[in-house]
Amino acid sequence: MATEQTAPTVPAPAADVAIVDDPDVARTLLDPLRCRVLATLAMPGSSSTVAAELGEPRQKINHHLRVLESRGLVALVEERPRRGLTERVVVATASAWVLAPELLGGNAPTVRAADRDDDRLSTRYLLAVASRLVSEVGQLARRARAAGKRLPTLTIDTDIRFASATDRAAFTNDLADAVHRLAATYHDESAANGRWHRLIVVAHPRPPREDST
Repeated sequence: MATEQTAPTVPAPAADVAIVDDPDVARTLLDPLRCRVLATLAMPGSSSTVAAELGEPRQKINHHLRVLESRGLVALVEERPRRGLTERVVVATASAWVLAPELLGGNAPTVRAADRDDDRLSTRYLLAVASRLVSEVGQLARRARAAGKRLPTLTIDTDIRFASATDRAAFTNDLADAVHRLAATYHDESAANGRWHRLIVVAHPRPPREDST
């Protein structure tokens, strides 16, 4: 009596965003074809399925899959027989990747102490803070995953249209006052079990949308 075979359990695609700080992994990600290969592996696939979707030779795709797997960008899901051979099914290990500023070494923007007082309205300062954000959150996220914990973060993102530069300046002052009041209310320098958090508030012009007039 033949026994019914059940299909192997296919893992769901990774839900997190991975921060890349290894130069070899970054070079792998910057290869245009490998980027396309990764995009097809949001759900599990093999060299055959990826080659068919991208219109590339299977042997070529198989080579790139091996490189991606060696860099930890894809992971093995299962191996199954196919036409006398063993077909490897892999999946991307993250839903997206961000290159860490550390890859630029001394060329990455840094937040200097003087900037906090003298250059808050500059684009350079904003980008330096954003660079630090990616670096710090990336490191903390890796530690949290390794410990099986969730990293406590908060993101507020909205659009606002100012009628004039005067209104924008008034909003800036009101927002700064509100943040200072909240920080003074909830900051506790001597809390025994307290944990430091970094609060960042930024604003920049929104790029024009394709449907805007």
